[in-house]
Amino acid sequence: MLQDAHRLYDYHVWANDRVFDHLERLPEGVFHAEVTSVFPSVADTFGHMYKFERLYMSVLAGIPNADIFPNIPGWTAEAQGRTVEEMRRLFAGATEQFRDLLRRTPDPDKAMTIEHPTYGRLDTRFSDILRHVVNHGTYHRGNITAMLRQQGQAGVPTDYMFYLVERQEDRC
Repeated sequence: MLQDAHRLYDYHVWANDRVFDHLERLPEGVFHAEVTSVFPSVADTFGHMYKFERLYMSVLAGIPNADIFPNIPGWTAEAQGRTVEEMRRLFAGATEQFRDLLRRTPDPDKAMTIEHPTYGRLDTRFSDILRHVVNHGTYHRGNITAMLRQQGQAGVPTDYMFYLVERQEDRC
């Protein structure tokens, strides 16, 4: 199961990198252009994703909410006003920390109890929260594709199947 958790997270990083690669080839203003969507811009969507990457990494590390929540405004501010390249670097730093956490977690199915401020207590597993991180990213990468299309730009495929095909080709 450990390999599955690492592969799932690797897919998430791969998909984000594909979007960053694509954004770097688009006109500069696309990243910050205001659109009518879930978030006002692609940059704001990535800012939200970054904040929650950090939050859920902290949850998975077993850090109590009382120590996590004070960091949220800083994570939000850290992602504001960034260029595509700067945002990519923020994600790369979070990715290294996340991968370190995965290396230090020999049992990705270990039981966890987390407290959500709105929904209450959840008895779950590390791997379930990791799936949530990946699913959250997938959802917002879809938002980004819609935002790009509103601006007359194409999206980039980030489906899991494309990840598997690319990884298979890398092994050949």
